[in-house]
Amino acid sequence: MAKIEEGNGFDLRSGTDKLTDNGKGSSYVSAPEVNGVPGETSVDKYGFTGGAQQHTGTFAEEIPIEVLRQREAKWLEMLNSWDKWMAKKHNKVRERCQKGIPPSLRGRAWLYLTGAKVRREQNQGKFQELDSQPGDPKWIDIIERDLHRQFPFHEMFAARGGHGQQDLLRVLKAYTLHRPEEGYCQAQAPIAAVLLMHMPAEDAFWVLVQICEKYLPGYYSTGLEAIQLDGEILYALLRRVSPVAHGHLKKHKLEPILYMTEWYMCAFSRTLPWASVLRVWDMFLCEGVKILFRVGLVLLKCMLGSQEKLKACQGLYETMERLRAIQPQYMQEVFLVHEIIELVVSEKDIEKEHHAQLRRWKETHGDLHCKSPPRMHGAKAIMTAEPPSRQDLRQRPTIIVESPLAPKTVGEKDKDPKESEKTEEEKLKKTLPLPQETVIPYIPPTDPSPLLKHLTAQGSKESLSSAEHDTYL
Repeated sequence: MAKIEEGNGFDLRSGTDKLTDNGKGSSYVSAPEVNGVPGETSVDKYGFTGGAQQHTGTFAEEIPIEVLRQREAKWLEMLNSWDKWMAKKHNKVRERCQKGIPPSLRGRAWLYLTGAKVRREQNQGKFQELDSQPGDPKWIDIIERDLHRQFPFHEMFAARGGHGQQDLLRVLKAYTLHRPEEGYCQAQAPIAAVLLMHMPAEDAFWVLVQICEKYLPGYYSTGLEAIQLDGEILYALLRRVSPVAHGHLKKHKLEPILYMTEWYMCAFSRTLPWASVLRVWDMFLCEGVKILFRVGLVLLKCMLGSQEKLKACQGLYETMERLRAIQPQYMQEVFLVHEIIELVVSEKDIEKEHHAQLRRWKETHGDLHCKSPPRMHGAKAIMTAEPPSRQDLRQRPTIIVESPLAPKTVGEKDKDPKESEKTEEEKLKKTLPLPQETVIPYIPPTDPSPLLKHLTAQGSKESLSSAEHDTYL
């Protein structure tokens, strides 16, 4: 195995692309300063203004709007009875994650899949407490230097000191305070950035916690022992999936840690086209780390899986270059997702190989320096290990709108108006929301000013608060 320097800093490749204004985007925005570059940029449907991950429409899977609306309705139904679906119809949840979570509900679905919704409810005020603390200057300095490197071509993170970078700093700082013994690892930044593209800072923090503690335990700890072990597991599984690719890597003594570290630690967020990243994450957060193994195995097989393909990479250097520049057709959304689903690699396969590699590690290196909790293989395992209460899963909409056109029942029509007023007040007292909820009563459209005042009163630091969930009517 390759030796890893002590410490949990991880040097990610810096993007060398330059901002471009000739990409195929869905709209144009005026950007006063995008990482120091002024001017107009085209924005794709994911928010990218350029770079390798900008959506061009090539090989993209376009879902008809009617199908998307049907999927949204199904996901809303699942989220409203999440515990029942996970207990009795988990296979259906998995199938729907494989088809792709509707963009409008992806953030909420990730929150439920990871168990972060329950974790947040059971730790009310914890993020705010961590957010209010100054943090360790050592970690803050490193995090601040990394902020501009995270998706610099995405409109959310393009502006230096913008709300995206501010929220990213808040989330990463909070994690260093939550796990001071672990601190900060550079590979956590792109993970947190992807989450912030889909949810408020508090939710992103709790999903990051779940990923680091449940899905990928030990990945971001000192020494990176867990990622080295998973590299050996990937290498062992490759022998079965593609003997040709395995033999080639063995012949040139190309150790897994040299090519799979960024893949796994960043959950392919810096490797794949964005449409593919989102589909991989939908499945990864549902089914667990086996999805990362499957993606890695598919890419290795596609790039090195035949003698014809190996003609272009006769040595170690050429092989590394080939794996750094994976051909676009193998990363294309429809092809990749199909190959991931078809590849038979189960949790049992991974656990069996994990125990074998752990024995070898102890023989050559001794005991692991970092004792990580056992890995949870996806949403079902997390919920089974820590069964949530119905209260923790309850959705908490911020805005509750009561329609004045709602039909009254016969009993209500005959009631005395004053008595009706009293009973309504009593009902309201009984059903008052929890302190963190903000209930905005119905305001006639003729006088929108109170609502506008409420919405514009928030400071720039609170550009995305944890209470600002969409309400789907």
